[in-house]
Amino acid sequence: MSKPGIIKPEIRYLLYFAVFWVVLLATVTHFFGSWDSQQNNPNQQLVSHTRGSVTEIELQANRQGHYLANGTINNQRVTFILDTGATTVAVSESLAQKAGLRKGHSGLAHTAAGTVNVWSTTIQELRLGDMTFYNVPGTINPAMDPDMVLLGMSVLGQLNFSQQSGVLTLSQDNR
Repeated sequence: MSKPGIIKPEIRYLLYFAVFWVVLLATVTHFFGSWDSQQNNPNQQLVSHTRGSVTEIELQANRQGHYLANGTINNQRVTFILDTGATTVAVSESLAQKAGLRKGHSGLAHTAAGTVNVWSTTIQELRLGDMTFYNVPGTINPAMDPDMVLLGMSVLGQLNFSQQSGVLTLSQDNR
């Protein structure tokens, strides 16, 4: 008969075995989750360089060839997808609510997904690395993915940019 409070060796072995696999699976899941996130957005930690009056940011293309970058809209953290085909900065309705954006005039926008109803808005402050933009024209698009923000020409038009070998360099003259 076994003593109370003592675990049989077979049970102890099975517990060690189960704990080993749980820890291994958690580690592998964390590693591949971080790796996939880095592949989707290689620009999660933007580094800005200032030379004289010019601030530069270099962005790496993701595996689909798109340029994504983390930033903020009215202090709300977002991930931007740079889109030279977008006239303004376009945000989802849920993100607009989180960032405190007000709906202005309604209108129609012609997007890759078709024609959709949108509202104009003004973004008080938009940050991309050390670059800050104020009173940026934008649109609120309820048909957009909730996590998506298109960084359109209302910001990109204020920058110089060049692309070479999968690297997009954005520069802003601060004069």
